[in-house]
Amino acid sequence: MTWQPHITVATIIEDQGRFLLVEELKQDRLVLNQPAGHLEANESLRQAALRETLEETGWDVELTGVVGIYLYTAPSNGVTYQRVCFAAKPLRHHADRSLDTDIAGTLWLSRDELAAQPQRWRSELVPRCIDDYLNGPLHGLEVIRD
Repeated sequence: MTWQPHITVATIIEDQGRFLLVEELKQDRLVLNQPAGHLEANESLRQAALRETLEETGWDVELTGVVGIYLYTAPSNGVTYQRVCFAAKPLRHHADRSLDTDIAGTLWLSRDELAAQPQRWRSELVPRCIDDYLNGPLHGLEVIRD
């Protein structure tokens, strides 16, 4: 069996102390996650983050930095993910845009509101990325080389 990590991107979007999260259906339950997804062929990491954010939330955003790069093995299936987490500011919401089929909706939560619902986290990376964003440092986008 060949081991192959999955490359993913996620985006932390903050507005006035609240963070844009998605509710997505995983294993027959609604969980909370940052807008996130897999890198596609012929796509840069930045392009993937912008695309996934728009597809999952209906928001155009401007990437402002890199929060971190995370290696995570999901206990549910043993799959290893390498997540590149970006920070972004919201620019424009397309309220009439259809969201990805596994996204039930979006919501803005404070860090405390998210912390109060650990049973709903998609993974431990959800609060960890927000905490790393809040505690810094935020790395410049130039650290990502296409």
